[in-house]
Amino acid sequence: MKKFSSFAIAALFFAAAVSKVNAQDTSHELEVMNQLATSTAVVNMPVSKLLNAPGNEALKSFFFTPVKTKTLQGKKIAVIAADGFEEIELTGPVWYFKQLGATVDIIAPKFNPAPERYGLSHPEMSKTHIMAIQYLQPVGWIKFDRTADQISVKDYDAVFIPGGAWNPDNLRYDKDVIRFIQEFNKSGKLIAAICHAPVVLASADILKGKKLTGYWNIQVDLKNAGGTVLEQPVVTDGNLITSRHPIDVADFSRAVESWLVKK
Repeated sequence: MKKFSSFAIAALFFAAAVSKVNAQDTSHELEVMNQLATSTAVVNMPVSKLLNAPGNEALKSFFFTPVKTKTLQGKKIAVIAADGFEEIELTGPVWYFKQLGATVDIIAPKFNPAPERYGLSHPEMSKTHIMAIQYLQPVGWIKFDRTADQISVKDYDAVFIPGGAWNPDNLRYDKDVIRFIQEFNKSGKLIAAICHAPVVLASADILKGKKLTGYWNIQVDLKNAGGTVLEQPVVTDGNLITSRHPIDVADFSRAVESWLVKK
């Protein structure tokens, strides 16, 4: 009986020692993870603040003035976007084009999750929706209608690509998106891109000899792709319309409307 008690006591001491080692390991892991992580603090750009910001009175008026004529009735527009699109740069023009009578489809790359070893997890809705941001802050999701491998040039009168710092990076690596942009450009139909989105056109190699604009951070990339960059809210050159920033959404949308009305 005494012998059994000695073994039991020894086992308890061993278990306690193992537990202490495991606790030390866990403590070390937590310490490392805390050093790898950063504090949660973000800058965002809610639509309400954008529209009410000083100097944006014309942009606010653009959205709150009722649209009375269906100038784009019968036109079909493809909006090509991926996770990380700037919310107002998609929802703003889409709202306007629909008000004008156009049919608008949201087109996304085919869902292709990262390998498991990347440590990324995707919500189930990633298979049917794409994520919106407001100045780098994720804010919501929008359902897409088709994927880039399911569309053809004959389906649409115009293609529109919104910006957002992540969205164009996701698009420019997608073979179906690049192929479609190249084929659409050959057709002479309208291609419109705002903010960071013109880098997708650079990847499609369709900017040589073109006048265009884009977000300030990417203008050197547009020049390197053979384009001539102008510091203007909107630049139209042939079948290409480009713009710089969310504050230019109204001018950009009207330029797309004007181009399509003339065709």
